Amino acid sequence: MSIPRAPLLLGLAGLIPFVWGAVTVLLPDLGMWTVRNIGARFAGPYVMLFYGAIILAFMSGVLWGFAAKLDAARAPTGYALSVIPALWAFLMTGGGPTGAGISLMAGFIGLLGLDWLFWRHGATPPWWMELRVMLSAVVLACLAVGAFA
Repeated sequence: MSIPRAPLLLGLAGLIPFVWGAVTVLLPDLGMWTVRNIGARFAGPYVMLFYGAIILAFMSGVLWGFAAKLDAARAPTGYALSVIPALWAFLMTGGGPTGAGISLMAGFIGLLGLDWLFWRHGATPPWWMELRVMLSAVVLACLAVGAFA
């Protein structure tokens, strides 16, 4: 099944801060321009780290909504699992950009596993994993640039 246009376009638009961050790491002159003209938190790994923590928290809310669709026996576990990405972002993104970037990468990999679990139990739209795998691949690649470049 194909991904509906609105979720696809909004999901792709949500990649902009990650891609921008990676580009400003790979092109230091653009990174310096961004720091001078927009602000330091909008350049390099910092935009990806800040935005990545926000997205993990946002995805906790999405998973919470999916948990509400589970049967009564599975719903409590679904609710408990849904808060993990937000807690992960809160607890694991301190320290420098390398450690925080690696922690966010682990968080997004874990989120993909949670996405699969909710999808497997029929709580997501049928196209969910196609969208999530595509978006997660870009996020992980960008975070890797920020953490290791």
